[in-house]
Amino acid sequence: MPIIYALVARGTCVLAEYTATSGNFATVTRSILEKISASDSKMSYKYDRHVFHILVDRSLTYLCMCEEEFGRQIPFTFLEDIKNRFRSAYGEQAQTALAYAMNDDFSRVLERQMDYYSNNPDADKVRKVRGEIDEVKSVMVENIEKLLQRGEKIELLVDRTENLNNQAMQFKKQSTQLKKAMWWKNCKMMIIIGLVVALILFFIIAGICGGMSFKKCK
Repeated sequence: MPIIYALVARGTCVLAEYTATSGNFATVTRSILEKISASDSKMSYKYDRHVFHILVDRSLTYLCMCEEEFGRQIPFTFLEDIKNRFRSAYGEQAQTALAYAMNDDFSRVLERQMDYYSNNPDADKVRKVRGEIDEVKSVMVENIEKLLQRGEKIELLVDRTENLNNQAMQFKKQSTQLKKAMWWKNCKMMIIIGLVVALILFFIIAGICGGMSFKKCK
């Protein structure tokens, strides 16, 4: 997925976030949130093969991380869309909300829109209709080291979604096989215990009844 990670925050207080893969995005983005200005602006920071695109509006930060080859125009269209949806849903609540207060509901919105802007060809048509091409061209792209303090280093770790999906499927298969094996093992154990108990009862009753012929119990 070209859009790998997205969040909405007020300062360093993250209100909602979503990612379809794994990595240390939370650590890296917290470093970014600590450094950027709260005034309205658009900016992009490059790190290796990934770019953090940032839209700040009314003290709220809308951020997404994409692969570099995905460009800048669609990510900023995505951020504008997220900004409008978030503002429409929560209004002024976001100015006083606690961390992750909107995560349960809005993370699903982030997931849905990330998938749309990453995979739907109509997303680029939306951008062109809105006339955002020239505006995005003016957004400066800087290396993330310029944002960090001198000597401060961060390492961005990203696992490919395809690899994770394969690992998840393999894990699910192994887990199912293990559950079946444990179920059969438990069944065999219960059968053995049942047979042992039945034999013990048989011999006890046989002893009480005068042997295998059960003469006393007839």
